Amino acid sequence: MSDKLENKVVIVTGASKGIGAGIAKQMAASGAKVVVNYASSKESADKVVAGIREIGGTAVAIQGDMSKQMDVVRLFQETLKEFGAFDVLVNNAGIYEFALLEQFTEESYRRIFDINVLGILLTTQEAVKLISSKGGSIINISSFASTRPEPYSVAYAASKGAVDAITRALSQELGPQKIRVNAIQPGGVFTEGVAKLGADAESDAIKQMVSRSAMGRMAEPDDIGKMAVFLASDDSAIITGQFIEVSGGFK
Repeated sequence: MSDKLENKVVIVTGASKGIGAGIAKQMAASGAKVVVNYASSKESADKVVAGIREIGGTAVAIQGDMSKQMDVVRLFQETLKEFGAFDVLVNNAGIYEFALLEQFTEESYRRIFDINVLGILLTTQEAVKLISSKGGSIINISSFASTRPEPYSVAYAASKGAVDAITRALSQELGPQKIRVNAIQPGGVFTEGVAKLGADAESDAIKQMVSRSAMGRMAEPDDIGKMAVFLASDDSAIITGQFIEVSGGFK
């Protein structure tokens, strides 16, 4: 445990597993009080909260679908009820569906953009109402795909391109309110979701990902979490409107 984020209240959306869980754990380990948001995986979110409490941290799990405005409003109301304040929002909730253009569907587009784009707009809109005059930090989880999309990721990559545009626009709009807005762009990240697909260090898919990393490994959720801590802390007080790739030099 450290005190880098002492007295800060952090909401991490989509934090029941994967990158979101890694971010939530790192925030708590740095002294923040953390809201672990989840859409449907209550058991997984409760495990993340339990793990944080085991190391002496403070966390609660709050359910909410970030593509639904009523859920977003309730998330922030429950956060204020629990902690009385709010400082940092990490917009991590997102989905990915990979398909070639010929397999693309309207339904897939709406699922991806409702969560990945509309969700960020709704949460940020609500966050701005509640962040104090001292200011705060909003961290959007984008992707290397926003600038270097793979052939089969057109809808997903487009949604992450929108995340980058939102980040840049809002950094300018919210700067006068002392609210910083930045984006983290992960490359390949080895999460439990990847492992559940049967991938491991010896699988061809993972070897291919590792071969594209200058550092010779995939990123892990904690790697993304440590960058999020930096962007949430006063160490980055002058940084806004930036896109930071955390990928081990992924190419």
